Amino acid sequence: MGYLIAIIVLALAFDFINGFHDSANSIATVVSTKVLKPVVAVVWAAFFNFVAFFIAEYMLGFNIANTVQKVVEADMVTLPIIIAGLAAAIIWSLITWWRGIPSSSSHTLIGGLIGAAICSKGIAAVHWSTIGIICLFIIIAPVIGFVVGNIITILIYWCCRNAKPHKADIWFKRSQLVSSACLSIGHGLNDSQKEIGVIACALTAYAAQYGLDTLPHWLLPDTETSAAAHNLTGAPVWIPIACITAIAVGTMSGGWKIIKTMGNKITRITPVEGFCSQAAGAVTLFVTQNLGIPVSTTHVISGSIMGVGAVKRMSAVRWGVSLDLITAWIITIPVSALIGACVYGIVVICV
Repeated sequence: MGYLIAIIVLALAFDFINGFHDSANSIATVVSTKVLKPVVAVVWAAFFNFVAFFIAEYMLGFNIANTVQKVVEADMVTLPIIIAGLAAAIIWSLITWWRGIPSSSSHTLIGGLIGAAICSKGIAAVHWSTIGIICLFIIIAPVIGFVVGNIITILIYWCCRNAKPHKADIWFKRSQLVSSACLSIGHGLNDSQKEIGVIACALTAYAAQYGLDTLPHWLLPDTETSAAAHNLTGAPVWIPIACITAIAVGTMSGGWKIIKTMGNKITRITPVEGFCSQAAGAVTLFVTQNLGIPVSTTHVISGSIMGVGAVKRMSAVRWGVSLDLITAWIITIPVSALIGACVYGIVVICV
């Protein structure tokens, strides 16, 4: 039972860290264009992070949580593997946050689980087809964001070609509140579900090893909830609520170093471009949520910002900064996998 409690605590801690690490995704442009002050912006984003729970619960379901449960083969999942994966994800997320690198918290978690599983059971422990899809979307997700951002920007410029610049700025500053809210909902839908899936996986593994009747009543799945109707297996309904709450509270803590990178260093953002990049990011996140594919909100919004900036001219995007971001994306899974393997070794030795 101690392992299980530790996993729930680590998962909620990771959700909190994910919140302040990735809060920049949904508020960077709205802050850099001075639509909202930073403190107001994080509260705004946190509120819509929590709204995401009700959308998942009653409308879209928990598709991504179910996918995350498949990262490690079901018959090879153990509680130490999950603990090591979560610990590795927390370590790498804190390192990248400290350095102001907008890396993917999602892929950090996936990498941590991969490393711990391989260290414990060998390469056969990993569900490689699921990992292949996730890795493929490391490339596809920012490309979708880039293309959608490019298309939306071109359409907006064409539709508003006769508008006075001053009036257009005022209108799009107000519109950014809507696009930022949608992006925050997408962030909440996407990112919190990874930890929901991990906790559900841990509960399933515990029940398989010790029996379902050994679980306390507050950890038993509620088969009558709408979450169960959406095929979220192995978790009571309070788990999604707790994960969404943790990510919302984390978002309220802010992530100021990453906000500077996302809001200013990739390209200079105007109100219309802020609206377009947020709208493109939100569209991409809702599509991938519907497909049940866990993607990085960092990758999506970065690609969207690049796509919007490239409409003006390709040189408007600071490609040196963009290449640094892409490098961080590529090394995230391997580095976090290595950390996961090391942490697993430590867990096994110490326990």
